[in-house]
Amino acid sequence: MGRVSTEPADEATSLLDTLRVGIVMLDGNGTVLVWSPTTEEILGWPADDVVGRSIEDFLEGDAAERRARRNSLGRTGSWRGILHIRHRAGRTVEVEGRGSLLRDTDQRPFVLANIMETSRLRAVEHDLAALDALFASSPLGIAVFDTEKRFVRFNEALVRLNNATRTDLLGHTVAELLPAEMAEEVMKIQSRVLETGRSVVDVVTTAPGARGARSVSYSRIADRSGRVLGVSCTVMDITERLEALNKAEAARQRLALLDDVGVALGNLLDVRAISQALADVLVPRFADYAGVMLRGEVAVGGDLPEPVIPVGTPLHLFGFAAREGGERVERLLRLGGEIIYERESLLGRALDTGAPQVATTPEEILRATRPGDPKVEATFELGVHSLMAVPLRARGTVLGLLLVSRSHGDEPYVGEDRALAMELADRAGTFLDNARLYAREREGALMLQRSLLPQHIPEPTGVSIAYRYVPGSSGTEVGGDWFDVIPLPGGRVAFVVGDVMGHGLHSAVTMGRLRTAVRTLAGLDLPPDQLLARVSTVGDDLSHGPDDPLMATCLYAVYEPAPTSAGKRCGVLTMASAGHVPPLIVTHEDDGGCRAQPVDVPSGTPLGVVGPAPDEAYQLAEVEVEQGSVLVLYTDGLVESRGEDITEGIDRVCALLAGPDCHRATAQEGFTWNGAGAYVSPGPVGETGCGGIESACDVLIDSLRRHGSSVNGHLSTGDDVALLMARLGGLPGHTAASWSFTTGSYAVRRAREAVRQTLREWGLRELEETGVLLVSELVTNALRYAHGPIGVRMVRDTGRDPAGHGGVLIVEVSDPLPEPPRERVVTEEQEGGRGIQMVASEARRWGTRHGPEGKTVWFELPLP
Repeated sequence: MGRVSTEPADEATSLLDTLRVGIVMLDGNGTVLVWSPTTEEILGWPADDVVGRSIEDFLEGDAAERRARRNSLGRTGSWRGILHIRHRAGRTVEVEGRGSLLRDTDQRPFVLANIMETSRLRAVEHDLAALDALFASSPLGIAVFDTEKRFVRFNEALVRLNNATRTDLLGHTVAELLPAEMAEEVMKIQSRVLETGRSVVDVVTTAPGARGARSVSYSRIADRSGRVLGVSCTVMDITERLEALNKAEAARQRLALLDDVGVALGNLLDVRAISQALADVLVPRFADYAGVMLRGEVAVGGDLPEPVIPVGTPLHLFGFAAREGGERVERLLRLGGEIIYERESLLGRALDTGAPQVATTPEEILRATRPGDPKVEATFELGVHSLMAVPLRARGTVLGLLLVSRSHGDEPYVGEDRALAMELADRAGTFLDNARLYAREREGALMLQRSLLPQHIPEPTGVSIAYRYVPGSSGTEVGGDWFDVIPLPGGRVAFVVGDVMGHGLHSAVTMGRLRTAVRTLAGLDLPPDQLLARVSTVGDDLSHGPDDPLMATCLYAVYEPAPTSAGKRCGVLTMASAGHVPPLIVTHEDDGGCRAQPVDVPSGTPLGVVGPAPDEAYQLAEVEVEQGSVLVLYTDGLVESRGEDITEGIDRVCALLAGPDCHRATAQEGFTWNGAGAYVSPGPVGETGCGGIESACDVLIDSLRRHGSSVNGHLSTGDDVALLMARLGGLPGHTAASWSFTTGSYAVRRAREAVRQTLREWGLRELEETGVLLVSELVTNALRYAHGPIGVRMVRDTGRDPAGHGGVLIVEVSDPLPEPPRERVVTEEQEGGRGIQMVASEARRWGTRHGPEGKTVWFELPLP
C-alpha cells in the first residue's frame, strides 16, 4: 500500500489539531492496510515501512493482552484501551485506542482503529474538568453568550444573583431579563466587546431591583483560528465591599472636614470671624444651612460663670452660611439677630443637656425655639427636613449653639452625623473660647496701654500739637511706643518719643516706667543729653530686669521759643537721641512750598544696652528753627516696611510731608480712641505754613495703611506707631521780656524798675509787689556770689498745663556761677539763705537749671 501523507499545519486551528487522531486499518490477521499521515506524525513510522506488516510488530505487551483485544473484537465488535507502541526513534508512545470490527460484502473482517496520544488527551480533559468545576463551584456568576448575545452556558451562582431560573436564561438575552435601561447599557457593552475584542473589566452597576451592587466584566471568546464564538461574563456581588468603601470614604471625609475646620479656624482670634468661618466650612459639605449662635459675653470677652446657659438668656447669631441665598434666607439668618427659646424647645434641650438634639419631623422642627417663631416657619419655606442643634462648649461651659440643617433630597442626620457634629462643636468651642479670652486680654492690654499714654496734652504758648497712636496687629502683644509733651520753666517745652523693643504687657509696663522716669527727670530741667544719661543709669530698674531684659530707644527734645520780635528766627531745639530714628523738620521755602528733612542727631546707645559711660553715651544737637516750622517725632513703625530699607521709609515720609496733601486746612477734630483705630488729639489747631498738622498726621497714617495693608484695622506690620507733630512758633512780643545787668551797686534797683514797669504794661499789677520782691532777692543773691553779667527774663505763659491749671508768670535770673542756691533753715544768728526761703514760700514753683555759661534760678507766680 502506498504512502499517504500531507504536510502538517503550522499551528493548531481546531481541537482535532490539538488531539491528533491517527487512523490505522488492519485486515483479519492484523496486517496493516492503512497508515494515516497523522499516525505517522504520532509514531514516526512512515507508511511505506509499516503497510503490509503485522501490527503486533510495533505493539508492546504480552500474549494475554493480545488475546483480550481479539476476544473483545470478536465478542462485541469493538475494543477500547491503552496501547504502548514503539516509536521509530526507539521510545515508547502511550496512546488511547478505539477499535471497531468491520466486514466487507464478502464478510471478510477488517479492523478500523483510532489512536490518540494520552498526554494531549489528558490535558484537554483536565481543562474541561477545570472549566466544569469553575462553573459549578465558583461564587462568581459566570455566563457565556453567543454572537447573538444569547445565554448558552451559565452557572448556578449567576442564576441566584439574577433571582431567575435556568429556563429564564438559556437562549435568551439580557433584554429579556434586566430592566430596559440597564439591559440597554449591558448590550452596548457586549456589542463593543464583540466588535473590538477589548475586554471590559469591573463595571460597577446596580443589582436588579436596586438590591445591592455588582461588578461585571466582559471578554470576547474566539477559537484557535480566531473565529468569534461569543462573549463571556463574570458577575461579582460587591454590595458589602461597596458599603465598606462608602463607610471608609465617609470616615475620610469626616476627618477631612475636621482637618479643614482646624485649618480655617486655627489662625483666627476674633469671635465673629471664627463663627463665620465655621459656618462657611460646614456648607455644603455637612449642611445646607449653618448658623453659630453665642452668648453676648463671648464676643466681648466677658466672664462665663454658669456651666449651663440660664433659660431666657438670648443667643445672638454671629455667623451663618447657606447653600442658596435670597430674601427668605436673610429673614431666617440675620447676623446679630437675637434668638429667644424655651426650655422644652430643641435649642433649650441642647443647652440644658449638653448633647446634640435632632429634629426630623415637622412637629419637632416647629418646637425648635418657641411657638410662632417666624424664623422656624421660614425653615419650611426653605425645604428643611432635618435640623440639629449642637452645644458649643469649652472647659465645661456652654458658649452657645451650632445649628445645622438639611433640605430637599439630602439624607437626614443620623448617629454618625451626631458624633461628627459633637467633634466639630468641641473643636470650634475651644477656638471660640480662646478668642473670648483673647478679646478680654487684648482689651485689658489696650486699657493698660492707654492709661500709660498721655491722657491730656498741654497747650504751650506759641506751640500747636497734633498726635496719633495706632496699635499694631500683634494681638494681645501690645507695643511699647509712647510720646509725651512736658512744659518746662521759661515757656520752654520738652517733646519725647520712645519705643520699647518687643511686644507684650511687660513692654507696655516698661514703657510706662520709662515715661514716668523721663517726666520726673524733666522736672529737674536737665539738658537732653544729661537726662538720657540719668535714665540710662537707672535703666536696670526701669527698662529691664535680670530675667527679661528689654531695650528701648528714646529721643528727647527741648524747644526754647524766642519772642516773635526776634525776626524770622523763633526758637532753638536742643535734642539728644538714645538710638532712636531721627526727627524731621518741615520748613518754609521761598517759592511758597515746604521742605521736610531729617535732623542729624547723634545716635547714642539705646536704653538697656551696655555701652559707653553714661556721661559719654549721648551728645547734644542744637538747631535754630524758623517761625512756623514743624517738628515731627515718630517711632520706627511709621517708616519700617517689609522689604524696604528704613532710609527709604524716611524719604517716603519726607515726600508726603512736603507734598500737596499736607497743605490742606485742618478742621476741628475731637478726641477719639479705638483699639482698631487711632489715639487722636482733641480740639482745633492752627495751620502751619505747610498745612494743618492734624491733616498731616492723617495723611501719614493713611499712607502707612495703604503702603502696607491693615489687618482688622491694625497695621499689618505688627508694630505700633506713635506720631507727634508740633508747630513751633515764637513767644508774642507782649508775653516775654529780658534784660542783662552788669554787676554794680545799681543792678538791683534797675532790675526792680524793669520788672515793675513790664508788669504794669502787661496789666499784672496784682503780681507787682511779689514779683519785684522775689526778683530783688535773686539778683542780690547773684551779685553777692557771682562775677559777671546777670540776666533777668520774664515770660507770661497763658497756656494751660495737663491738670487744667491756668497760666503763670515765669521769672528767671541767670548768672555765671555754676553752683545752685540751696534752701536752708534760717536762724537769728544767720543772715544768709533768707532770699531763697522767701522765693520758696511765695512762688508756686521754683527751681534751678544749668546751662553752658552758668545757672538759672526761676520761679512761677500764678496769673490772676
